[in-house]
Amino acid sequence: MSTVSPATAKSIAMLEKLVSFDTVSRNSNLAFIDFVIDLLRQHGVESRLVHNDERTKANLLATIGPRVEGGIVLSGHTDVVPVDDQDWRTNPFDVVEKDGLLYGRGTSDMKSFLAIILGALDTLTAAPLKTPLHLAFSYDEEVGCLGAPSLIRLLNRELPRPSAVIVGEPTEMKVVSAHKGITGVRTLVTGFESHSSQIHRGVSAVMVAAELIQFLQSLSAEAAAKGPHNQLFEPPHSTITVNIIEGGTAINIMAHHCTFQWDIRVLPEDNPSRYMDRFNTYCRDVVLPRMRAIAPSCNIETFAREPTPPLKAEPESEAERLCRMLTGDNVTRAVSFAAEAGQFQQSGLSVVICGPGSIAQAHQPNEFISVAQVDLGTRFLHDLVKHLAR
Repeated sequence: MSTVSPATAKSIAMLEKLVSFDTVSRNSNLAFIDFVIDLLRQHGVESRLVHNDERTKANLLATIGPRVEGGIVLSGHTDVVPVDDQDWRTNPFDVVEKDGLLYGRGTSDMKSFLAIILGALDTLTAAPLKTPLHLAFSYDEEVGCLGAPSLIRLLNRELPRPSAVIVGEPTEMKVVSAHKGITGVRTLVTGFESHSSQIHRGVSAVMVAAELIQFLQSLSAEAAAKGPHNQLFEPPHSTITVNIIEGGTAINIMAHHCTFQWDIRVLPEDNPSRYMDRFNTYCRDVVLPRMRAIAPSCNIETFAREPTPPLKAEPESEAERLCRMLTGDNVTRAVSFAAEAGQFQQSGLSVVICGPGSIAQAHQPNEFISVAQVDLGTRFLHDLVKHLAR
């Protein structure tokens, strides 16, 4: 590895430790959280936890510095996406360095941000901070931003009001002002089984699902054509995609059940309910009567998760002002992925996204972050500490 500063070397050493925890969202993150608790305690910092209902996962909240208003929240998620069916050339839960790149699951999305913070605890706790740093680490971001709401409620209930939240998703340390919202949806089609040669006697749930998916495709095409549009985003319109489908029993049986999962990703100026309403109306008024004319037991059921709200740009916010001052970046940007930033903003806080790594590497086999990005993120944190100590 090329020569790096002692501070960046600490960030990389911490990244190696954090990546070694298999925190794929289907697993518990408690071993990871226990490690962070112990590390913080060694530096005289106490933590508060918020568990999920099953107590298999936890959010963590900790404060470094005085308990006064105006603090800065550093927010990141502890979970990562699966490595199943991906062609990894290395063990995804070991950090492997090659040609200035650090490979491993979560290196870019987003354990490097957490590693930079935890690797700098000596500096953070020794600094004469006049404004506190609040660490907010969540669970289950990758499966719908499920953990953050309870963490945000704890933060708003028990901490002096922060002035800014920095969500460290990978942006190559550029300031991102807005992101799309997301609503995850699951549709279950119940058909009526018959021999596949007797289509007049049965209803294929798979065929109905295909028709409904085509309807969603038409809604997405309509959003692309008619808008709303926002050129900060790529693509500059709301989108609907179906990404998982399961159904059927055998090639010669008309399928009894078919389930498909889809998402609606909306611009900040759009509303996912208008797409849900169109879909539900089409199911109720057009498709179901035709199905039930053959078999009254047929059904279409659709279940939507709580939407993750978009992040709306607030050009004059404290979070924007702070991050632009520290980075020198004055370009207004938006990203099409969803994040916990919109949830923080919805609770009344000032938020931006700014973190090391590239979203192009997120969720990919052989995910990596460059050493240069870790160094840039480390220098950003140390500059922030100097600013808060003034």
